[in-house]
Parts: sequence; structure tokens; C-alpha cells
Amino acid sequence: MSGIAGLTGAGGSTGKSGLARTNGSTAHRASGASRDLARVLTVVVIGSIMAVLDVTIVNVALHPLAVVFDAPLATVQWVATGYTLALAAVIPAAAWAMSRFGAKRTYLTAITLFTTGSGLAALSWNIETLVLFRIVQGLGGGLLVPVGMAMVIRAADRKRMGRAMALLGIPVLIGPVSGPILGGWLVDTASWHWIFLVNLPVGALALALAARLLRQDEPQPVRRLDLLGLLTLSPGLALLIYGLSTGGERGDLSTPQSLLPTVAGLLLTIAFVARGLAARAPLLRLRLLRNRSFAAGFSAMVLFPAGYFGSMLLAPMYYQTARGLGATESGLLGVPLAVAVGVSMQIATRRVDRVSPRLMVLSGIVIAACGLSLFAVQVGPETPYWRLVAALLVTGVGVGMVMMPANTTATRELAAEDVPSGSTLLNIGSQVGVSIGTALLSVVLASNAARTGDGPRSAPAFQHTYWWAVTLLALAALPAALLPGRRADAAPASAPTTTPRPPDPA
Repeated sequence: MSGIAGLTGAGGSTGKSGLARTNGSTAHRASGASRDLARVLTVVVIGSIMAVLDVTIVNVALHPLAVVFDAPLATVQWVATGYTLALAAVIPAAAWAMSRFGAKRTYLTAITLFTTGSGLAALSWNIETLVLFRIVQGLGGGLLVPVGMAMVIRAADRKRMGRAMALLGIPVLIGPVSGPILGGWLVDTASWHWIFLVNLPVGALALALAARLLRQDEPQPVRRLDLLGLLTLSPGLALLIYGLSTGGERGDLSTPQSLLPTVAGLLLTIAFVARGLAARAPLLRLRLLRNRSFAAGFSAMVLFPAGYFGSMLLAPMYYQTARGLGATESGLLGVPLAVAVGVSMQIATRRVDRVSPRLMVLSGIVIAACGLSLFAVQVGPETPYWRLVAALLVTGVGVGMVMMPANTTATRELAAEDVPSGSTLLNIGSQVGVSIGTALLSVVLASNAARTGDGPRSAPAFQHTYWWAVTLLALAALPAALLPGRRADAAPASAPTTTPRPPDPA
């Protein structure tokens, strides 16, 4: 008996010791994963803040740039358009670049391109060189977001995805609020050069931190570049966005300057989809759209940004043309909305791990649509501004419950090797959605203004156009209804965090 008792006691002691070692090892791994995630988030958030600030600052400075370079505003608009087209052209290559060179090298390249483009833009001697250097910036900016998102998704485990993506949404809070104010101040008190020079210290900091904090990941050189796919999707997206933007600016999508590039871009994109479904090693893994959660999140992130960002184009125009406010005053009226979006996004994205994603996103769509409807009802020549701002505050709360939570839910269950393609597809969908929304609402506004006879000062024209934006927001509820109804922390403990799949052929 004593022998049995001794074996039992020895066995129990060994078991406790082994359990302690196991728990210690698990805690050590968890601590290491947390540190890795913190490092990635630090680098990516700084890089994203730089990119978001740049876009909002430059948009404010377009008119001063037209004066400085003695160029028509339509030509100066290419400072923004050239950046956007370069962004759209390079995004499709992000997934391949991450696989071929590694995410860290690709991200370092993106920061270098963006920062170098900023420095060169500050040295521009005419409008043509400024547009050229903005294209260099756009090549870097197009890689920053999908590569940064992919690194965060890889570093975060399933149950911490919401909190990680909430931190990734910090630039959305900072950029739209501080960008217009900072841009106006730099132009008024310093010179136009500083709207680009301000990126240099931030870019240098981001580059140093990325080199030091990011882990070196192993590239996968066996994966060949789908050159035919790249040569159809990149120019296809650029032509599509250019055609839609041109149609929006002219208020008519049927002109040859708009229709021809739009149709050409659409045909090239369709050719890419056909190629991607048939190719053994496509540029982007379109089969991810067979996954219900990813397809639902992707579709929602095409429709919802179309309505939201399209409506954001209308607000400054309404304030300045129908109400007679200046650019600074109209910009300040937009600050409460940006704050509401940022704060709501932080709360909602952290909570999406603990609640039903479907309920979260659908509720946000309903709130955003109700808020924008309230704004549309009140659009008029004499409506008190506090009532308009209050309506947009409601809209902002809803927007924050949709944008990043939908992205988080769409990417949560992706296999590690699918993350680059997934983040790239989501960014492409959002870019196309924004372009479609802004072009559509611009054309609708121009048509309504011409019909009322009051031109761009017509409040009824704005009111009617806002209902189109509300409709786009509401349509996003259809795919959002297909998002998972179960919260992340309710998944079985044995559930895998990634979906296994056979390797792609070389």
C-alpha cells in the first residue's frame, strides 16, 4: 500500500510540476504574442496616421496650390487624382509582394516610397512635377494599408482581433479631425511646401521603428507573379476609378471622357476575375469570396463606403454653396462627425469579439441610415447648424459600428496564407465603393441642380441627393445580414483560428 501511495504521490507531484511548466510555457507564448502584436500595431498605426493626414491635408490645399502654380483647378485636381490612381494600381500587387519579399520588406519599401515622394513633392517646381511626385507617394500609400492590415491580422489571435483592429482604427479618428486644421494652418502660416515636409519626420520615425520592431518574416519565392492578372487588374482599377472620377467632376457619366475609361476598366476587371477563377496561382485568391463571412464583409465594405464617403463629399459643398460658409467654417462643422466615427469605432471594434458581429454591423447600418435621413430631412437654406451637426453625430456613431467591425469579422477566420489576399481584396472593394459613391452622388447632384434651376446653391438638390446616399447605406444591410451571428469568444475552444487548405502549386 505504501508503495502504491508513494507512486501515486510521486505521480501527482510530477503531474502538478508538468502542469505548471505547461501553464508557464503557455503564458510565455501568450506574452510573446502580445509583445509582437504591440510592436506591429505601433509601427502600422504611425504609418497609417501619416498616410491619412497627408490625404486630408492635401485636399485642403488644392486651391492654394492652384494659386501658387498659376494653374486651373481642374489641373491641380490631378495632385489628388494622380495619388488615387497610383494607389489603385499598386494595391493588387500587395499580396504577391508580401509573399515574394516578406511583409516587413514590403512595408519598409512602402514607407520609403511614401516618404521619398513627400520630400520630392515639396521640391516641385511646377504642377507637372508635383503630380509626378504625388504618384510616387501613391505607390507607397497603396501598399501601406493592405500590408499593415495583413501584419496586424497575422499577429492577433482570433479572440483579440477586435481589440487589435480597434487600435488600427486610430488614424481614422486623428486624420479627419486634425488634417484639415493642420493643412490650413501650414498653408496660412508657413508655405505650401510644409504640407509635404511634415511627412518627413513621421516617415523617418515609422521607418526606424519598422526596421527595429517588426520581425523578419520569410518570403515565399516559389510563388510566381501572375503577370497577366496584374496587367489586367491594375490598369483596370485605375481606368475604372479615373472614369468614375471624371464623370463625377463633370456631373455626367455618359461623356466619352468618362464612359470610355469606365467601360475599359470594367472589361479589364472582368477579364481579371475570369483569369483569377481559372488560374492555378492567381494574383489574388478570389476563392475567398466563397467563404460566407468574407464575402458578406467584402460586399458590405463596397456598399457602405459608397454611401458614407459619397455623402461626405456633399456636406462641404452644401455648407459652402447653399449656406455661404467658408472652407474653414465648413471644415469645423465636420469635426464632430469625425470624432463620433472615431470614438464609436474604438468602442464597437473592441466589443465585436464579445457580441454578435451580425447584430453589431446591422445595428450600425440602421443608426447611420437614420442619422443621415435626419440630416437629409433638415437640409435647407436656414436650418440651424446645431441640428445638422446633431444628425451627423448620430450618423457617425453608426459608421463607427460598421467599418472596422465588418473588416474584422471578414478577416477573422482567414488562414495565415490567405491574409495578404484577403486584406488586399477588402482594400480594393473599399476603393471601388468610394469611387462609385462619389461619382454617382456627384452626377445626381448636378442633375438635380440643373432641374431646379438654382444651380449648385439649390438646397432641394442637395436634399434629394442625400436620399441616394441613404439608399446606398441601407443596401449594405443585405450582405451584413449574412455575417456570423456568434461572437468570437463563444467559439469552441478547439476551433481552429485558421482554415487549413492545400498549398498553391508553384
